[in-house]
Amino acid sequence: MKISDDDPAYIVRFKTAFTRDLGERREKLNLEWLKVATALDPRFKDLKCLARADREAVWAKLRELVKGEEPAVQPHVEENPAPPKKKPALLVMGSDSDSEEETPEDNTVERYKVEPSASLDQCPLRWWSEHTAVYGKMAQIARKYLGTPASTVPCERLFSLAGHIVQKRRSSLSPDNVNKLVCLSDWWKKEK
Repeated sequence: MKISDDDPAYIVRFKTAFTRDLGERREKLNLEWLKVATALDPRFKDLKCLARADREAVWAKLRELVKGEEPAVQPHVEENPAPPKKKPALLVMGSDSDSEEETPEDNTVERYKVEPSASLDQCPLRWWSEHTAVYGKMAQIARKYLGTPASTVPCERLFSLAGHIVQKRRSSLSPDNVNKLVCLSDWWKKEK
């Protein structure tokens, strides 16, 4: 989009405005969110869109999220919980591990990385719902990141359509009828 001497004035104005708008959008872009969302998409988890040096940072961020993410449903906690059972001393002494216990979340990201990629026509949210039992917290994080729309265009179109339906003459329409008219309009456009 470089301006050349041969460009007419209106093209120069367009290129200038377009470059400025693109720069403003790039500044507002949350690249960390997009990188994690790409890693959580089972179709693109190999992260070929990123330089090799940047890939490990994304996986490290995902490991942090898995360790720090709270479960969506808190288990019922009894008022007087039973005291934890004591481990036999021989079992504790025989461990060479530095950490007392390893949680299943410690290797969740590694298991996900080595799993084969999903096909391009497969829905990533459906893939995560099928693998929730295997990945647990990571599946919850994936729903959070992948459930976010990449663009606000569909929402804007919906508000615009609703604005055309609800006008001064039709201000007494109930919200239920407005919803029905929006759905009918959408279905009618798909039929064409």
